[in-house]
Amino acid sequence: MDEENKPEFIAELTPHRSLGRTGFFLLMGFVAITCFISGMMFLLMGAWPVFVAMGLDAFIIWLAFKINYRAAKAREVISVARDELKIQKFDPAGRLVEHRFNPFWTRFEVDRHEEMGITSLRLTTKEFSLPIGAFLNPDDRESFADAFKSALGRVKI
Repeated sequence: MDEENKPEFIAELTPHRSLGRTGFFLLMGFVAITCFISGMMFLLMGAWPVFVAMGLDAFIIWLAFKINYRAAKAREVISVARDELKIQKFDPAGRLVEHRFNPFWTRFEVDRHEEMGITSLRLTTKEFSLPIGAFLNPDDRESFADAFKSALGRVKI
């Protein structure tokens, strides 16, 4: 790649998850113990269906976290060069969908809400609109929008 087509800006956007692996195991341990003890109390009183329901509750909580962590594997890689704007979207299974734009014919649009800040980001051309960073929290959307807008402005000069 020659110096002129070198990317001016590269960002990898990933969803944020505040509960790490250790926290997840501690939380699930607490949930399992609590459900087991509560269920055993009901089982000793003869209400065995409640014991089964408590086990089902613990399983559903575990399944919800598993689905959430799988969704966190999604990511977007965005690069801006003088001749090309490239968006690579990876789904949680790792499949890639790539979009390429001419930076001179692409608009960066930001939707803002008075209280919540940025609610959506998208790249728009005459015939296509592509949302980006949908999984980012408002603060990350704000910092990404500033950096991306600046980079796009530099390559259009």
